[in-house]
Amino acid sequence: MSEIYISIGSNVDRERHFKNGLTALIDHFPDYKHSNVYESEPVGFNGRNFFNSVFAAKTQMSVDEVCHLLKKIERDNGRTQGDKKFSPRTLDLDLLLYDDLICEQPAQLPRDEITKNAFVLLPLSEVGGHISLPTTGETISSIWENYHNPSQKLWKVEF
Repeated sequence: MSEIYISIGSNVDRERHFKNGLTALIDHFPDYKHSNVYESEPVGFNGRNFFNSVFAAKTQMSVDEVCHLLKKIERDNGRTQGDKKFSPRTLDLDLLLYDDLICEQPAQLPRDEITKNAFVLLPLSEVGGHISLPTTGETISSIWENYHNPSQKLWKVEF
């Protein structure tokens, strides 16, 4: 069994798409942990605030199968393949970690957003604070404790 961590984000009809994405993940990965949900301002563009969280699970699926599934769930929620990187999202599911795998394809693992964005790092620390980044050996909790970027604000959302 492999341990996976997936970030969930939405800022277009965000409550509906976020819930749909979370429900689909639970359907495929019933043994899971889910962080708190946070609201955050968009990074890299102007737009509506996002809902963000991190979903942790165990799976027998390969990394390719997990990535394929995440893209399918995004498409099922109105995401199109041609969406620009910094733009509004109906649903954004990013594989952050797959065990201690380091690769660039089919996804960048570990995802570089982990250490750059509070909306990824804080919820990841809630469900996977004990794990170490395979690239640095630092625990997620330690990275969060030392994180400082006052321009990235988060608000906990009751969901």
